[in-house]
Amino acid sequence: MENELKTEEWLVGKSLQELKQVAEEVGLKPFAGRQMADWIYKKRVAEVDEMTNLSLEARRRLREGGIVAGRIDPCEVQVSVDGTKKYLFQTRRGGYIEAVYIPDEERATLCVSSQAGCRMGCRFCMTGRQGFGHHLTAGEIVNQVLAIPEAERLTNIVFMGMGEPMDNIEEVLRAVEILTAEWGLGWSPTRITVSTVGVIPAMERLLRETKVHLAVSLHDPFREERRELMPVENRYGIEQVVEALRKQDFAHQRRLSFEYIVFKGVNDSKRHVEGLVRLLKGLACRINLIRFHAIPESPLRGVSPEEMKRLNGALNAAGILTTTRGSRGEDILAACGLLSTLAQEEGSK
Repeated sequence: MENELKTEEWLVGKSLQELKQVAEEVGLKPFAGRQMADWIYKKRVAEVDEMTNLSLEARRRLREGGIVAGRIDPCEVQVSVDGTKKYLFQTRRGGYIEAVYIPDEERATLCVSSQAGCRMGCRFCMTGRQGFGHHLTAGEIVNQVLAIPEAERLTNIVFMGMGEPMDNIEEVLRAVEILTAEWGLGWSPTRITVSTVGVIPAMERLLRETKVHLAVSLHDPFREERRELMPVENRYGIEQVVEALRKQDFAHQRRLSFEYIVFKGVNDSKRHVEGLVRLLKGLACRINLIRFHAIPESPLRGVSPEEMKRLNGALNAAGILTTTRGSRGEDILAACGLLSTLAQEEGSK
């Protein structure tokens, strides 16, 4: 089932031009495409019949043509004591993905997925253990934003869920266009952050074609050690990634950050601090330290809050702006991939 794409044609995920083409195909004037965009992206309708400024005949033609709104509600939610919510969605191919809602005072962030599974194989990631399932369509990415009950409260979106966004760059770019276009959700690109393990060609394309923030998964400044954690180092070394980033313009409100999950006895020494300083010297960026959420059957362990504070202080003292991301949703296993892995396993029984 996971390899069989359902045949309905989704309106969610289509650009304004594509929606105008759909309108013409069912005998409507092109301006009906903008009306459909308004219903889908601003009013978040789930059914074609809710588009009441389209004629009954037009809606009938859409239905008979196998055209659906495409907004799909989550099939499960887990709620943490700290307010974090993990939503499980089934994909059009029968796989499962997760989106995590993180409220924090005035901010409300949604962490979205870009693939079912992932082929990057990072040792610390539960999604990587699933292997690669399939790419998400732009509609499936945007649907995560539209379909949660908290959609209208969101202030930020981060592409840091399941999958490597740069491995699905075409659909990620389409999703970003919908999120930021005036006919779509109309978000400022400065409210969106896209992550990558460092897939250089696609990363450079994202920076050329959008104005979103970029977050690079670093996790170790030393090539051989990073390779043990992240096989992508064999193809795109972190030094190559940083060199490519030095050629980019990160002024004009665009932010570059490096994500650094701290593992006890692996990447938490003074030597690693010195390596990070050498690697990033002169680059306008920040480091986000992240406490490791343990995953089943992994030898990797996190460090104490005191150790996190020590690393943070050492990096800031060396001139690299460093923040520590608070741990959220540990009681619901908010680290990406755990809930969807359970759903996949249940579905295969």
